[in-house]
Amino acid sequence: MPGPYRYTSPPAPKSATGTTAAVYAQSTTDFGIAHPVPLVALSSAPELLAPTWALMRESLIAGGGSRTDRELVASGVSLANRCPFCVQAHAVLLHANGDHELGTAVVRDERPRDERAARLLDWGRATRVPGSPLLTPPPFGRADLASSVGTALSFHFINRIVSALTKDRLLPGGGAQFQAVRSLASRGMSEVVRAEHAPGASLPLLDAPGAGPAWAAGTTVGPAYDALRSAATMGAGLLDDADVALVQETVARWDGTHPPAGWSGLPDREDRPGARLAILAALAPYRITDQDVAAWKVPPFTDHCLVHLIAYGAFAAVDRIESALPVEALLSADDAAV
Repeated sequence: MPGPYRYTSPPAPKSATGTTAAVYAQSTTDFGIAHPVPLVALSSAPELLAPTWALMRESLIAGGGSRTDRELVASGVSLANRCPFCVQAHAVLLHANGDHELGTAVVRDERPRDERAARLLDWGRATRVPGSPLLTPPPFGRADLASSVGTALSFHFINRIVSALTKDRLLPGGGAQFQAVRSLASRGMSEVVRAEHAPGASLPLLDAPGAGPAWAAGTTVGPAYDALRSAATMGAGLLDDADVALVQETVARWDGTHPPAGWSGLPDREDRPGARLAILAALAPYRITDQDVAAWKVPPFTDHCLVHLIAYGAFAAVDRIESALPVEALLSADDAAV
């Protein structure tokens, strides 16, 4: 379909049925957007669509704490990952929530004047660095841990999908720099963004997920994270054992930095195109080129396969970040001290 998509032609949303149609219906009522670009970009692989939506919904939309706090965490993640589309999207959502000054600070990459807002933005940024000492103490209490961590991990995944498979701007030209343009883009979304959304509505869309990790125990975020992990790691089946090992070893060594222009550790496009795409998706999805995709996406590989391979690489980075979280310190966060 025409639009902001690269390398795939997602099915037209109006043709959606089953779980895909249910996801689009929920995104309309709970997110205020009928067919969000990141979700449509995944729709060539429907088994990835529902868990991606579920993790975003259960953390960002229906999670504990305030929507402002969660949007700031997501904004920090998107800034750290150099995802202009998502930075602009969260600025628009902050405007829809009435947080106009914060929306402006985010889109201009400026430090908010409100110190707590600045701490939340910084915490979101710090999540890109596995095990960063800046993650503790967190700027939120124990009650908001699952929604905050879930939001961060959700957008570490979504940022990479967007950077790899879509064009890089939500708003045309330099329009995002103007509050009037951002406010116009948020028109009609305020009621949905400011509403309370009951946790758990997305879980019936998932296929028997597990309980999830300790930081999300007893919440609806846990099963959503577990489902996305299961779906995204399926993409490893598109690579041979040697390429899977190379991807895992490369990501395991990653320290959160953006790779240099002369990246010696990146596999050659002609010899190992699948490993190259997966590693790029994990660590620098904005560097994926037409040539990178063309070198791998040859028959029998399809749009469905490409989405799965990108998702596998993207989640490899998420897993690296999640596995290095200082879980015990985060679990001991004091609600009263925040």
